[in-house]
Amino acid sequence: MNYRNCILTFALILLIFSKCNKSPISLQPPNVILILVDDMGFSDIGAYGSEIETPNIDRLAFEGVRFTNAYNTSKCFPSRACLLTGLYSQQIGYHKTFRLKMQNAITLGELFKSAGYTTLWSGKHHSIENPITRGFDHYSGLLDGASNHFNPGVKRTGEGQPAQKGWMKRSPTTYRNWVIEGEVFNPYTPKSKDFYTTDVFTNYALNWINKIDEKKPFFLYLAYTAPHDPLMAWPEDIEKYKNYYNVGYKKIRQDRFKKQKELGIIPKDASLSVPAFKDWGSLSKDERAEESRSMEVYAAMIDRLDQNIGKILSMLENKGELNNTLIVFASDNGGSREVVNLSGGTGEIGTLTNWKSLGKSWANVSNTPYREYKNWSHEGGIKTPLIAFWPKGIKHKNIIASTPIHFIDVLPTFQEILNVEYPKRLNGQNIIPADGKSFLSAIKGENQNDERATPIFWQWRNGKAIRDRNWKLVSNKNKWELYNLKEDPIEENDLLEKEPEKTEYLKKEYFNWAKQFDFDKKD
Repeated sequence: MNYRNCILTFALILLIFSKCNKSPISLQPPNVILILVDDMGFSDIGAYGSEIETPNIDRLAFEGVRFTNAYNTSKCFPSRACLLTGLYSQQIGYHKTFRLKMQNAITLGELFKSAGYTTLWSGKHHSIENPITRGFDHYSGLLDGASNHFNPGVKRTGEGQPAQKGWMKRSPTTYRNWVIEGEVFNPYTPKSKDFYTTDVFTNYALNWINKIDEKKPFFLYLAYTAPHDPLMAWPEDIEKYKNYYNVGYKKIRQDRFKKQKELGIIPKDASLSVPAFKDWGSLSKDERAEESRSMEVYAAMIDRLDQNIGKILSMLENKGELNNTLIVFASDNGGSREVVNLSGGTGEIGTLTNWKSLGKSWANVSNTPYREYKNWSHEGGIKTPLIAFWPKGIKHKNIIASTPIHFIDVLPTFQEILNVEYPKRLNGQNIIPADGKSFLSAIKGENQNDERATPIFWQWRNGKAIRDRNWKLVSNKNKWELYNLKEDPIEENDLLEKEPEKTEYLKKEYFNWAKQFDFDKKD
């Protein structure tokens, strides 16, 4: 072989080697789907301990990464603000109200748009700001917080009056804002009696995915309103769980706890928190029947969520795109003990005329093994089952990661995947840099059990907390408690008096953070 041929051969080898060693991200950007469910507790899917049938979500878990220390904010709209912006809700003013525009922040739509993605959003927003103005090519769904799942509008011919939740102490017939392709409707009364929010949100997404340019990657934010009340589900889904919950709260909670240990979701030596539900035997026959029916409908709503996620997976598989699609699944807060009482509601639990809430006792089961609920800063209010699925990007399947992460970390994670600059200004406004930390390394099979180097903070209504490595200082109505989460993950052994130096240090850190927003005074 002459000198010229040697040079050509060597150059060809170098070219092949360089191509082989390029990351999958640089060769072909992944599609990204962020799935958020509403008011679902830590133990409500099979891969986190539940008896509810969730084979499609479980597939994401068992073929991906399950996080056991993932956190939301304990409330719908602050959690959604964190997800969208990578900032604490306090930084953009969303810690008290959703009735304003997000200031000094970019959204996930704007981030993905800057990377050349088609951007899609189907489902709940819980804001007054139309996503079409914030980087999304398509948006259809509920602009408000919660609505009737079968009919968010006015009474249709041949049906009963749809139960509607009042808002801001206004009339109970106040309707929620619905959006179709960016156009706002109030009231929105679907013509089809087959309308059901979970199905409709999925259909919006499927129609968009089916029509978009396959040469261009897409980002989909699929924000369901289930299983948030009202408890409403299709009869065939409810039938699957008929009489299952007649055994009562204690048996279901103990079974979930046992399964969580078997799955490795909680440590083998962990304890189950003190129950907060009523004794099943103390309830009357009618009360037990009502409680069983409520949980049957709640389970059916989660079952239907899973069925619809299965439709998304099937379409991507048929299109040959599932392998390079990153799917992140989470819940916006813990199970809810809130109870909405509407006058004039009629009909069986689960139907469009009856607005029924899950209630405290089943919510305690929902949050197994943790304490408290939505609106609390204890683990039961802020823990979410968070799953990351990405066949092309995840080295090892069925990984359980204990690294603490928060919703503020989602945007930085996506930013690292996209390899795009975070803007300093947008639409004439200064932009606050994202406060979170990318957890891409944990998704890809690296550093899955690292301690987080920076603290995480919470504040919502009466709850506030700081987690610094394994230590957590938490308060409800200004009563502070201190826990070592490594030794006591369910927050049962308060170390406040035994660890005064740690307590004072964490208090100081919390109030240094809080004083930026002028919403909390030292106590």
